[in-house]
Amino acid sequence: MQNVTDRVSNPFGLSPECDRFVPGYGDANADFHVIGDHPGVHGGLDARVPFTGSVAGERLLDALVRAGLLQTGGDAPSVESTYLSYLHMCEATGDRLGPDGAPTRASYGEMEPFFDAEVRAIAAHVLLPVGERATRHVLEQYTAQAHKTPIRMDDLHGREIRGSGWLVLPIKEPAEWNDGDSGDDGDDGDDGDDGATEADRLVDALATLRATDYRRESDLGRFIAGSDPYLVR
Repeated sequence: MQNVTDRVSNPFGLSPECDRFVPGYGDANADFHVIGDHPGVHGGLDARVPFTGSVAGERLLDALVRAGLLQTGGDAPSVESTYLSYLHMCEATGDRLGPDGAPTRASYGEMEPFFDAEVRAIAAHVLLPVGERATRHVLEQYTAQAHKTPIRMDDLHGREIRGSGWLVLPIKEPAEWNDGDSGDDGDDGDDGDDGATEADRLVDALATLRATDYRRESDLGRFIAGSDPYLVR
């Protein structure tokens, strides 16, 4: 099944009750769904595109271009088979803003139906949660792996986790990536193999994934007339 729309920004017309929000952006029939936290962490309020206007977002988009998930980055990324969105698309202000600078638990709860609707409408084969909060949420809500998967992002970064309906590949918070310019800072086991940066590790992991049959589809053709396959995600 495919969504029939040529809209790249907010293809499903979601309209949460807030003054400013960052809608989902990308291919409505994407194979890869990149999931950030909220605009205060990953940017996007000016361009209304996730992961724009922030250092963390620029790092991530650059890595996705290198990995072939985006054709170009910038404020209007050129996308094909990739979708970008947030757990909490609204700007956190007023009652939505918690003392730690993040949205309140109640506000995340209010935004959950919008996020869940997008995840299920896109029905991507691979979910790529960015940062600890998004990773925890995705593992808890869309896999049966959360109870046996410690949320240690250094360990989970670029690691494939197979859920019941999605393949999940977590991404460490880009603001915390090492940039490879500091030289040998000691072997503490947290920076990946052979001194590779987190960006390099992500690019390599995505290249490995894309070289495999990552698509998760079922053929329901046996339930309908004719001999043609009917593939659904």
